[in-house]
Amino acid sequence: MANCAIVGINWGDEGKGRMVDLFTRNFDVVVRFQGGGNAGHTVINEHGKFALHLLPSGIFRDGVVNILGNGVALDPENLFTEMQDVLSKGVRITPENLKISDRASLLLPWHRELDELEEQRLADKKFGSTKQGIAPFYSDKYQKKTVLAGELFYPEELEEHLESLLEWKNLTLTKVYGARPYTMEMLREWVNTACENIRPYICDTGAYLREAQAAGKNILFEAQLGSLRDLDYGIHPYTTSSNTTAAYAPIGSGLPSAKITDVVGVVKAYSTCVGEGPFVCEMFGEEAEALRKAGAEYDAKTGRPRRVGPLDIVATRYGVEVQAATELALTKLDVLSYLEKIPVCTHYLLNGEQTDRFPFPTALKDAKPVIEYFDGWNCDISGVRRWEELPGEARDYVTYLEQAVGCPITYVSVGPERDSIIIRK
Repeated sequence: MANCAIVGINWGDEGKGRMVDLFTRNFDVVVRFQGGGNAGHTVINEHGKFALHLLPSGIFRDGVVNILGNGVALDPENLFTEMQDVLSKGVRITPENLKISDRASLLLPWHRELDELEEQRLADKKFGSTKQGIAPFYSDKYQKKTVLAGELFYPEELEEHLESLLEWKNLTLTKVYGARPYTMEMLREWVNTACENIRPYICDTGAYLREAQAAGKNILFEAQLGSLRDLDYGIHPYTTSSNTTAAYAPIGSGLPSAKITDVVGVVKAYSTCVGEGPFVCEMFGEEAEALRKAGAEYDAKTGRPRRVGPLDIVATRYGVEVQAATELALTKLDVLSYLEKIPVCTHYLLNGEQTDRFPFPTALKDAKPVIEYFDGWNCDISGVRRWEELPGEARDYVTYLEQAVGCPITYVSVGPERDSIIIRK
């Protein structure tokens, strides 16, 4: 696995962090290549339990270099707060094991405020934003109206740039939303505190990655969210504002010459969804609450209860195609142990016809799930570490899933801890 991407297959929250933490034993470099502080990667290891939002999940492995690439929405305030939390648990973070791309754009103080103001304006038509400023940030980035991290090394030019952005952004804040304007004093304070805290970690990560590639280092690319939240291929407009696909990893990482050799797609043994938008397989009532409680399905960033449902074969097969996944990691299989019969969404009904094709986003609201049931195993499997030791019903469930979505399941997670894994290789 010279260049491997770990990506989400569905709506996000599949367990990518726990898989990155596991995989880093075989990698030299871990790169976050998109997204920002709007989602959490939960990791449990010898240091404790963590919900990482910006830090790459390889930060816990000695000898692994972690990089925040140019495609990331770099929030200096939240990143430093997260670093302090991880440091307090005895994890080492230095400029040697954490490097921030000088070409990453900074999430400015007004981005979070604009996010919240727009959700308020949308009212019952809101997108379900986590209000971390992600949509306003990426909008500004593609208008070329953000500040690159490397500009912190050019204070005179930075001051001039911020003055220009301030004049422009205050027009939106005051005229469109009737909000308070920002001042240069506020921005200078932000630069001298939040930005100064992360300045020692900023460098030319592109040069570092090219050297690592030339030296034959193994590089792991870590994605945020999943296929169905991708800006181009997801359930528009209820997506994130970046590309969550493995194909974007070389661009967003700072190593556009990288050839991704392996794509490990992560999928839960059932479905979960945070936020708004169509969710064809969604469960409701007592059935949903039982699954939510069994899986502790509450968002790592917001604490919101996740919407839940059976594993969706149609959506998962589409996610595999979008990611060009070469293999899958199935997480939280142990959560289903309480069920005598396990529901699976095997097809959709759309306009009175059964379909296996994931519909165009506008048509999703009319799709209905076709549910089939599989025998449960009704026993605790959290201690199992060998495929042969799983109950036959659990093996049948996994085998059916991999055949239905057309991709081998080579990792089966039976718990959140690093070693709670079955490897089928």
